[in-house]
Amino acid sequence: MTESIDLRPPRCHVVGVLDDGAASLGAAALRALAQADVVIGARRTLDLLEARIAPEAERHPIAGIAAVAETVRAAQAAGRRCVVLATGDPLCHGIAGTLAMQLCLEAIEVLPNLSTIQIACARVRLVWQELKIVSIHAKDAGEWSVGADPRHGLYPLARVLRHHDRLAVLTSPDNTPDRVARLLLAEGLADEFQLAVAERLLQPDERVVTNLGVAEAAQQRFADPNVLLLWRSAARPQPVRFGLPDDRYEQRHPDKGLITKHEVRAVSLARLQLREDSIVWDIGAGSGAVGLEAARLCQAGHVYAIEKNEGDVAIAARNRATMAVGNHTLVHGKAPAHLDGWLDPDAVFIGGSGGELAELIALALRRLKPGGHLVMNFVTLENLDTATATLRELGAAWDVVLLQASRSKPILHMHRMAAENPVWIVCAQAGAGAPAASTAMERADE
Repeated sequence: MTESIDLRPPRCHVVGVLDDGAASLGAAALRALAQADVVIGARRTLDLLEARIAPEAERHPIAGIAAVAETVRAAQAAGRRCVVLATGDPLCHGIAGTLAMQLCLEAIEVLPNLSTIQIACARVRLVWQELKIVSIHAKDAGEWSVGADPRHGLYPLARVLRHHDRLAVLTSPDNTPDRVARLLLAEGLADEFQLAVAERLLQPDERVVTNLGVAEAAQQRFADPNVLLLWRSAARPQPVRFGLPDDRYEQRHPDKGLITKHEVRAVSLARLQLREDSIVWDIGAGSGAVGLEAARLCQAGHVYAIEKNEGDVAIAARNRATMAVGNHTLVHGKAPAHLDGWLDPDAVFIGGSGGELAELIALALRRLKPGGHLVMNFVTLENLDTATATLRELGAAWDVVLLQASRSKPILHMHRMAAENPVWIVCAQAGAGAPAASTAMERADE
């Protein structure tokens, strides 16, 4: 009988280590480490486990995931046994998942440890199965500013803070707990959360600071490494996402309120075809209603809004604060200025053009992602004519909806219907499509 020989290279062991070093490792992890020909890890971790590594084994400080993957690949090709040292559970915001994608699932074997999050929760006695885990253990993100967009390093944290009750944050020497606390202050969330910081877990100088207020934490410095825990001190609000009445928004008075009315707003938002992660432009934001409701609908996306009137910008900013929306950038300016610095959109809404309508339409169609939607509102025949002529010239697929709504009004002890101003809703997509209905009718009449 012929004996089969396994010609596959030895798997790389990805070993989770805690800051008490070898005391945190089980027998399988210690055995893999002792037998390794190549050991890769952070300098601090290599030093912690120096006595457990064979004298002849190569030691490689981590210098980026690509370099780690190449070192592992070379070791396996030579038939050498390799260990990568990670912190805690390597599959929880650790190196193992990325390494598996760089190599393959069969190339590694993970020997996990307790995560630092588990240990921190145990110290605070905080149930953790419903925690939202966020890592800001990356390059220096800088201080948070209201309206920052998805390119800011703290943006993922700022977004999830509004939608979760308990969070664990993996910090870094730059992106620290006090920086997170200042983010909470800036976003008006200081009264909603309590904090705890677990410093230098399993080290002789371990310290866990509990029941911190946000303002207090913003003024403190904490020893690194640390884990930040946050939990709400009151029930999280569950706001209406779509279809808020007009009177829920502050508007310019006494002359008129620059707001897309309730019925028109509903149809316009529907025609934008929003997804949870959509990037949206709101040009001519007025009181901000369309963009703010879009931000609530696109919780994993972002809305950029621009308004040329300084007073309306202030009103839109107050509406944003009232609605507790964080994924929304508001700019005072006249489009197309500022738009070149925005991320490409999935949807564009034009509620006001400042006399630059044709240019804005061309820009929107050029910047829209494939399949994206442009929606415009007009109350004048002249703007409608400019829009349809521009869309026809650009070869866009488009259609027009005329929306005429009437609302009940009291009259004596009864009610009558009062008409709102008619609004044309023009919807378009880039690229040639079937001719618009109006164009087809014109041809049929020829």
